[in-house]
Amino acid sequence: MAEPHALSVTIPMETEGKSQHFAGSRLDRIPAAALLMLAIASLQIGGALAVNLFARLGPLGTVWLRVTIAAVILLAVWRPQFDRNLRVNFVPLALFGLSIAAMNVCIYQAFARIPFGIAVTLEFLGPLGLAVYLSRRVHDYLWAGLAFIGVALLTPLTGNAFPDPIGVVYALLAGVCWAAYAKLGAAVGRVFPGGTGLALGIAIAALLLLPIGIRSAGPALLEPPVLVTGLLIALASTVIPFSLEFEALRRLPARTYGILVSLDPAAATVTGAVLLHQPLTLRTIAAVICVVSAALGVTLASQRNPENQ
Repeated sequence: MAEPHALSVTIPMETEGKSQHFAGSRLDRIPAAALLMLAIASLQIGGALAVNLFARLGPLGTVWLRVTIAAVILLAVWRPQFDRNLRVNFVPLALFGLSIAAMNVCIYQAFARIPFGIAVTLEFLGPLGLAVYLSRRVHDYLWAGLAFIGVALLTPLTGNAFPDPIGVVYALLAGVCWAAYAKLGAAVGRVFPGGTGLALGIAIAALLLLPIGIRSAGPALLEPPVLVTGLLIALASTVIPFSLEFEALRRLPARTYGILVSLDPAAATVTGAVLLHQPLTLRTIAAVICVVSAALGVTLASQRNPENQ
């Protein structure tokens, strides 16, 4: 996945505290699985739109604009209270915001250097690795080995044209930040009701990114076409997928949720090919299949053995 992930905790899934309505009863008529697939598609489309804005704002200017607009919208929707609860839990909340900022910077820097699908596939190794580490089951290490084979398919050792190494490092760092985001997000979600924790975390991220965002983009941030595109990116990457996922989690079994989210690298690869016209190779497709299969394996195993989670 790209940027602050509406789909905040992947494998193993944690759904506690997510039973409240965010999107309203109208979404009740849409199957929960369809809502989640729409959320994933929206997330990837938002990332692709962001790539098209790099030429005007650069990756850092783009990420700040998107995070800032998303923060404004989510703060208006959730209207968090600046009370004692906020003061007591400010440290984990600040770390949560820092993880959002770092994750966004890293993945956008990766998008600027390597194909969209490869970047998201490499980023996905973060939460996958966290799931394997937390489970400590032998067969999950085998699934991790399959994911490693997928990454190896992207290296020169297998005869493939290696992507920009700096972009690869950024994507892997984004995965580390995603894993941190997932753990911190679970903690923040337990002490802040509804989506207030996410809204506050993204607001903190926007403040942290303010200096580099303005320095990178400058006056271009005030151009009406740029602001409109930034709004579309914020809606597609955060507000819409978060609201859809929030509603889907009320009705989806954790097993189904984990399976669908595991398809995220494949969705990113298709998005990159269709919207960004980035070529697909057989090795890239094989690499994505390996990572997706590993994620599915860990997810299914975790649901068969819930006592080990």
